[in-house]
Parts: sequence; structure tokens; C-alpha cells
Amino acid sequence: MDKKLKFAGISLYEIVFQIILNILAFIFFAFDKKNPQIEIHHVAFYLNYAIVALLINYVIFPRFYYKKKYFISISSIVLITTAAIILEEFVLEKIFFPDTRGREFAGIFYTLLGGMPVITMLSGFKFAWDALMKQKEVEDLKAVAKESELRFLKSQINPHFLFNNLNNLYAYAIENSPKTPEIILELSSVLRYMLYECKEKYVPLQKEIDLIENYIRLHQLQIEDRGHIQFTQKNISGSYHIAPLILIVFIENAYKHSTASQTENIYIEVNTQLSDDGILSFYCKNSFQEQSNTEKLPNGIGLINVKKRLQLLYPKLHSLEINKDESFFEVQLSITLTKQL
Repeated sequence: MDKKLKFAGISLYEIVFQIILNILAFIFFAFDKKNPQIEIHHVAFYLNYAIVALLINYVIFPRFYYKKKYFISISSIVLITTAAIILEEFVLEKIFFPDTRGREFAGIFYTLLGGMPVITMLSGFKFAWDALMKQKEVEDLKAVAKESELRFLKSQINPHFLFNNLNNLYAYAIENSPKTPEIILELSSVLRYMLYECKEKYVPLQKEIDLIENYIRLHQLQIEDRGHIQFTQKNISGSYHIAPLILIVFIENAYKHSTASQTENIYIEVNTQLSDDGILSFYCKNSFQEQSNTEKLPNGIGLINVKKRLQLLYPKLHSLEINKDESFFEVQLSITLTKQL
């Protein structure tokens, strides 16, 4: 609830709700087929019950019941209800009905039959209101926690990517490779997207595919004639959006393990295809040599990170399958995307 819409700690929405509820409860209490007119004694008796409900709702519930002080809660409810019965029998009835009901005490049970429906109605709806608000707070906290975790996971990707590529760039600079300026240019275009264009929760799919193309060109320059990276795309539409920096993790992982385990015959294949109903199929396959030193590579945060992000962003809307044999590592991912207005 907006804090500006509060009065004495109670939200404006709740105040309006309580006004409407009390009007309905009063109509229910005062309605009489034989005498449909509202008289002053209806108001007096109703206020007696409404005050009991008010104390239960805004004193007993928050101070005792919600703090699990059940004995004090029950005792307090019994006490104020008894006080309301005494007030009705020995004050209000003697004022409004001195010659009839005010002459004798009809009994606690009879008096409760008149007041308990009103008290129960007002307190019950207040309890339900509090339960709904508590559920909303829990959902808001979950949403904040989820968003914080997503931001943290995404914030790890840029340093992870930068660390890997700076190592490669350093090696080319040491060798005074003529391709170093071109590699720096491609790297800057990729970093520009990562730092400035993918701050939103979802980005156009076409921009993410463009990032993949730039990334593959960057690594093709580094692989040179030691292998080949193949990239195909089909039916990609900019009207669909995807969470940024998910697909690139698998390609980076493929490049890292291929180049670390092979000095030649490096092979990386990447395919992306979007169906007419918005299901993105992503396939990435890379060669590697099991007997090489890939076991010495740190596991890193890449695959663990992207799995967590997929679970948070696309629960029950994605499938991920990772297979490995003696010479190839395969990733098959499908995500159900949505169109953004």
C-alpha cells in the first residue's frame, strides 16, 4: 500500500472497506419486515457491537492474536463482550425499553444472539482483509528477492565475460598480432551492448542474436585457421523478447573448452530458430578432447548462473538438455518467449 494513503496507520483503502462493511452490517442488523424504518435504538445497539468489533480488530488482533498470545486474546474478547452485554442489558435497554425488555435480564445467550452476528461479521472480514494484505506482503517480498537475485546473477556475467576475453586479448597483444586492433573493436561492440543496452529485464530477441553474431566474429578472429564457428538463424523476430545474456553463456562455454582442449580442428556450431508460436530453439555444439587439460579449467559461474536465471525467469517455460560424449559437448535449449507491447 502507498504510505501516502494512510491515516493513523490504516490505509485509505481499508477505511473505505470498513465504512462499506459497517453500512452493510447495520442494514443487516436493523432490517425488520414489520418495521422497516431505522430508529435511534438501532444505532445505539449497533454501535455497542461495532465498538466491540473495533477493539477486537485494531487492538486484540494486532497486539495479541497476531503475536501468538492466544490466552490473552481469548480473555480480552470475553471481557469486552461481557462489558458490551452489561452495557446493553443495564443501560441501553433501560433507556430505550424501560417498560419491556429493560425490566428483566433476558440472559447472556439471548443477548449474544442479537450481537454476535454483527461482531462476527465485522471481525471476520477484518481478519480476512489482514490475511490478504499479509499474503500481498509475502508476494511483494518474494518479487523483490527474485529481482535482487536476478540482478546479482546478471551482474556476474559481465565481469566473467570480460575476464575471459581480456586474457585472450593479452595473449594477442604480447605476440604483437596485427589482429589485435580488430579484436579490440569487436570486443568493445559486445561490451557496449552488455553494459548499456541490456539493463532491462527483457530485450528484443533480434538484439540478442546480433550480440551472438558479434561475439562469434570476435572469437573467429581469435581462432583464425585453427577451426571454424558456424552460426545459423531462422525466423528470428524482433517482436519477441528474451532475457538478456542467456544464450551467450553457452557459446562462451563452448569456445572456452574447445580452445583449451584443442590447438586445431576446433568446431563450434550454433543454431537458433523461432517457431511461429514463439518457442525459441537454441542448439550449441562444440568439439573438445577428453584427454586434454580441460579438467584443470575452473568450473566458473557461467552454466550454474544461467540455469538459475532460467529457473527464475522461465519456470515451466523452458527445457534444457546438456549432453557430452568423448569428443563433443551439446546444449539444447527451448524457451517459450512472449511478445512485448
